[in-house]
Amino acid sequence: MIALGGSIGTGLFLASGSAISSAGPGGAILAYSAIGLMVYFLMTSLGELATYLPDSGSFSTYGSRFVSPAFGFAVGWNFWYNWAITIAAELSAATVIIKYWFPDSPSLLWSFLFLALMFGLNALSAKGYGESEYWFAIIKIVTVIIFLVLGTLMIFGIFNGKPVGFSNFNLGGSSFHGGFFAFIGVFMAAGFSFQGTELIGVAAGESENPRENVPRAIRQVFWRILLFYILAIVVIGFLIPYTNPNLLKTELNNIGVSPFTLVFEKAGLAFSASVMNAVILSSVLSAGNSGMYSSTRVLYAMAKNGLAPKMLGKLNSRGVPINALIMTTMIGMLAFLASLFGDGVVYNWLLNASGMCGFINWLGIAVCHYRFRRAFIAQGHSLDELPYRAKWFPFGPIFAFFLCMIAIAGQNTGAFTGASIDWYGLMVSYASIPLFLVIWFGYKWVKGSKLIPLDQCDLTTHNREN
Repeated sequence: MIALGGSIGTGLFLASGSAISSAGPGGAILAYSAIGLMVYFLMTSLGELATYLPDSGSFSTYGSRFVSPAFGFAVGWNFWYNWAITIAAELSAATVIIKYWFPDSPSLLWSFLFLALMFGLNALSAKGYGESEYWFAIIKIVTVIIFLVLGTLMIFGIFNGKPVGFSNFNLGGSSFHGGFFAFIGVFMAAGFSFQGTELIGVAAGESENPRENVPRAIRQVFWRILLFYILAIVVIGFLIPYTNPNLLKTELNNIGVSPFTLVFEKAGLAFSASVMNAVILSSVLSAGNSGMYSSTRVLYAMAKNGLAPKMLGKLNSRGVPINALIMTTMIGMLAFLASLFGDGVVYNWLLNASGMCGFINWLGIAVCHYRFRRAFIAQGHSLDELPYRAKWFPFGPIFAFFLCMIAIAGQNTGAFTGASIDWYGLMVSYASIPLFLVIWFGYKWVKGSKLIPLDQCDLTTHNREN
């Protein structure tokens, strides 16, 4: 359920509308399909790693063992920063959403209340986090299923009118719109939408039976993406013309024109805006809750491995890394800036910062899996020893690596394709890249870290940290 809920969020409920408006339904489907295929290969790579070596440190542990300690250090801190900042971003989003009902309420109050809720759920126990994520996921899944069923009935004229045919889907004689750069823009948005599926790797470190449960979750990733994203875009594309100006307004401060809301209103459900607002609120709180859990666990594992201050490796009586949780929560308090500088401005800054870090995390997964499999063979092991084996190796991680590189390079093509270079846009979009490189090569220079030869990579599985 964590894996399922992790792939459903504002990227589906909000960004899908602007994607269809920019590239047409055909362009949106192609972009989301390409990213979905990349995520599928990344998840199979992560599945092979997480079932062989279940560890709460996940990316940091794999990078340190199969690439170099410097790479593991940089990937671990990048992952922590990514999700710690995501907490702040999602809290800022929640304050904007809640003002749909309480427009004159202070942002500071809501930021504090939501942050306290997330901290409490994570401070209880790992079970507390898992239980809350289960119910957050249920809300999102039920909403999407109702949307798909109702939308399909409307397409065929079974509910509320006559069949719509292909008039909206092929508006103007084609389902593609906007050209190549519009497609690239949707490609970026789709990549951000799918970020969160990699949390399976962190949760595996505390799951009851990772060698059975993780592969089962991994195997369903492709079908989840197909069902919840591709079919949703198909339904929206059939029912709402991509020229509808409301599709351009699907932002956090305009929930009333979410594409889901537009379809529900078309079906005659007058209360749809309030319902979708509540669902989107649960989505952003779910993302923030997941971010707090995963970043706390990675920070704890890094402390245990000597890559972070030792005090962050302390567990309380309930098995929660409380010091790492407190430090992560302090970063989440950046959301309080929303009340000082304006909700939308802060949210967009934090969103851009965390989005690029997510793609860097995915690059790390592809590199770690490629190195792990080669080390596994180089040290005389048989593939039959693997509890779960990723298909299509080495094509899978190589394909994912290069697609991630394209996504990173094209993060903000508009910044340098205009009449003049948008230096502010470049800084906002790409600042995470030099930050990651400074951390990586800085550790390498200070500690003298080198690439680990394949025959010396640590493949032992007995020292699992929970």
